[in-house]
Amino acid sequence: MKSFIEYSSETDFPIENLPYGVFTSSQNAQKHIGVAIGDLILDLNVISHLFNGPLLKDKQLVFKEETLNYFMGLTKPHWIEARNTIQNLLDVSNTTLQNDKHLRDGAFIKQSAAQMHVPANIGDYTDFYSSIHHATNVGIMFRSKENALMPNWKYIPVGYHGRSSSIVVSGTPITRPYGQTLPVEGAEPHFGPCRLMDFELEMACFVGGPPTKLGERVTAKQAENHIFGFVLMNDWSARDIQKWEYVPLGPFTAKNLGTSISPWIVTIEALRPYAIDNYPQDPEPFEYLKHDDKFNFDIKLEVDLKANNSPVSTTISRSNYKFMYWTVKQQLAQQTITGCNLRPGDLLGSGTISGDTSDSYGSMLELSWKGTKPLRLLNGDERKFLQDGDTVILRGICEGKGPRIGFGTCEGKLLPAVPF
Repeated sequence: MKSFIEYSSETDFPIENLPYGVFTSSQNAQKHIGVAIGDLILDLNVISHLFNGPLLKDKQLVFKEETLNYFMGLTKPHWIEARNTIQNLLDVSNTTLQNDKHLRDGAFIKQSAAQMHVPANIGDYTDFYSSIHHATNVGIMFRSKENALMPNWKYIPVGYHGRSSSIVVSGTPITRPYGQTLPVEGAEPHFGPCRLMDFELEMACFVGGPPTKLGERVTAKQAENHIFGFVLMNDWSARDIQKWEYVPLGPFTAKNLGTSISPWIVTIEALRPYAIDNYPQDPEPFEYLKHDDKFNFDIKLEVDLKANNSPVSTTISRSNYKFMYWTVKQQLAQQTITGCNLRPGDLLGSGTISGDTSDSYGSMLELSWKGTKPLRLLNGDERKFLQDGDTVILRGICEGKGPRIGFGTCEGKLLPAVPF
């Protein structure tokens, strides 16, 4: 496809992508829904009257909302019609928007002039644990190679319900937390700032479709109607706090200090050219977790670390979404098998995504192997875990099988703990 909007072949946001986000600008303090195209944003609030297809002609008000929840709450056919409409309006052969200077001037804004926001009101947040290499690495570290995976891991997409209040958009700084730790085994616990601060390379899925009712189940075969799109996610983690508190109920304050997401939601339709075989599963999953279609994706992931305000960043990890053992369809099916209801804007985190080599691990815990193998950065510094002033930058792209589809960046800077 070719758009009348000019952009580089290296852009994350060609006309084949068209991810959704929410933004404000110096000209308009009200939040608007937009779509990224090249280095611009197409303001859907301004062109809402052009969504005149059979499904959306009576739903145009969803594009005038301040979040994507109402649009997410429509059906998959609505989403496809919206995507087709936007692609047609941006196509080089379509003059509706291209030749209307007044409408164009109001409809486009440079991304550099916009402030991005969390794109939806996130009612519920679940974090899964679905990368087999990550789960194996952590199991080896804290148990043994022979007992790396817990007995349930290959039967159930393991996860926990988190909190949504501290999910923030890329660029929001994260403050080093306080908490209880056990620096010396067998001694009394200590209270103070976290000493083993970490990132987690994840992706997350925004739930869409009409809300389900309490008691209603969604199987893996039905799940695609409730999957709106993906973002990058850094689920910051205080490892020493987590080690002390996670028994018996799992992560709590070690994980609620902040979770960063990228601002642009890349849709399933944009990712379809990069669908690949699902990860082989043995034993065979239960029937409610089965689906035959490819729903794993070849998304190349990178983590850059910029140390203590240094202008130089170091790529410390190159991983891939394809290492997910459990697909997001299976994750969603597991969450609802009890009758747990879904609402548009709910967020499902993948869990840390690690590859099968040491340079593809998705956390400092693994990259430094619990602090025993410090990383050497390009500026000469070494890191076992994150230090104050460090900035972590996540990137994700699909390329090689079609137009480049990117996610932008998910960035966060670690600030010092605030004294009591």
